[in-house]
Amino acid sequence: MKRPITIHDIAKLAEVSSATVSRVLSGSDYPVSAATREKIQRIAKESNYIPNMLGKQLKTNSSMTIGVIIPSISNPFYSSVILGIEGIARQKGFHVIVCNSLHDAALEQEYLKTIAEKQVKGLIISSIGSDQAMLQKLMDTGMKVIAIDQKVDGEGISQIEFDYRKGGYMATKHLQSMGHRKIGYVTSQLDRPSRRSIYQGYEEAMRELDLEPLTAESAEDDVYNSLNEFNMGKKLAGKLLEAVHPPTAIFACNDVMAFGVINELSLRGLQVPRDMSVIGFDGIEYGQMIHPPLTTIKQPDYEMGRMACSMLLDLLNGETKPVYDVVLQPQLLERSSVADVQSKP
Repeated sequence: MKRPITIHDIAKLAEVSSATVSRVLSGSDYPVSAATREKIQRIAKESNYIPNMLGKQLKTNSSMTIGVIIPSISNPFYSSVILGIEGIARQKGFHVIVCNSLHDAALEQEYLKTIAEKQVKGLIISSIGSDQAMLQKLMDTGMKVIAIDQKVDGEGISQIEFDYRKGGYMATKHLQSMGHRKIGYVTSQLDRPSRRSIYQGYEEAMRELDLEPLTAESAEDDVYNSLNEFNMGKKLAGKLLEAVHPPTAIFACNDVMAFGVINELSLRGLQVPRDMSVIGFDGIEYGQMIHPPLTTIKQPDYEMGRMACSMLLDLLNGETKPVYDVVLQPQLLERSSVADVQSKP
């Protein structure tokens, strides 16, 4: 296997010193003749020379790379967040390293170590871990951190959160406004602040009208594959349908799970929304592509990514800003998966 060409190889071919090659390729204004400069640039191009950015970063103690750790890019919500981050990073000349923790706290810790070893100075993280000692240690050594989506307890960490409780409350209230009183809720394990908050909003809205919550929670280990989320929606919908008093509407903790609910209903000969109403949570684009289009609670995922990256780059540029907590607000997207049953007997 051929080894990558170095500035020393280019120096031999151009018959100049390695220092001269380094000055030309780094764009230095050090005086070099036009002929020599053109010769070095031509050889570098023909040789497919790739600069050693890590070595440069170590010398200058600077980095044009930011790290991102998310639970799983297979979740369309996080895919959209990444697009927002990359859009801002690209404008500012930064590169993005994306790591998927796969909902594994131990893997998240390993990625934190890897990012530190690569001299990355800025990090955006949606953490699923409860122990933030490693993250705090990295911040103490100068790493700038923005936490998104999931709340992270730590000193000096700016947060961009989402009002999950309010979103759960809004979704349930919308179903109630359409005449539904038997409202089921399907969810992954309630082992994460965001999931617990959505459930709290659902439960609060139900209790306000003296209605009994009807919840089907996954008993399986956490999932990071969209197909698993889809299948879990099918399974949990089946549980609700087999209840003594089945619901007239089902609220799913995310849109992919809602797709599974709709699929299971269809397999059982039930039409949405004629026989059962369904509402999701996330507002991913695929919700517009299914039949019927999914009514859902929209999280500003793309905007969250752009905001997080802008905040991080400001910190990396040395701008002194107070630590603050931004809470983004939910939006109800009314489509066609919820029926008004107030006129029904």
